[in-house]
Amino acid sequence: MAAHSTSITINASPEEIWEVLADFAAISTWVPMIQHSCSLSGQTSGVGACRRVQIAQQALVETVTIWEPNASLAYTIDGMPPIVGTATNTWTMQPQANGTLVMLTTEIPTAWNPVQRLAASKALERMSIASTFMTTGLRQEVTRRKKEVRQ
Repeated sequence: MAAHSTSITINASPEEIWEVLADFAAISTWVPMIQHSCSLSGQTSGVGACRRVQIAQQALVETVTIWEPNASLAYTIDGMPPIVGTATNTWTMQPQANGTLVMLTTEIPTAWNPVQRLAASKALERMSIASTFMTTGLRQEVTRRKKEVRQ
């Protein structure tokens, strides 16, 4: 298993952060590299919720596998190149004295085949860049919503 984690501290409660993450189909509103996202089923929350995400010419289907409000959200990512297979993103939140520590961990299964291991490594490199955009976008969206509430 190849894995990469990105973390960020957000000056907000886990509940305020969860409010953004739990709007599962709306990720394109706060991650600039995502051109479009939408729900693929009538279920918009909880385990089994599914969304389509468009990034440039690539369409991904993400399905929730863990839904623990204010604590953890995980989903599989299908639509990666066949040699890579399915990836998983897991968001976790831990309250801190100065806000909430948010961690995004991406995992890609690896095989014994050296070509597959190399493909997984390259995919993980690209996804780690995306993780930075996602965590930064999350912080900006949470901050924007907090300001909106105060006004």
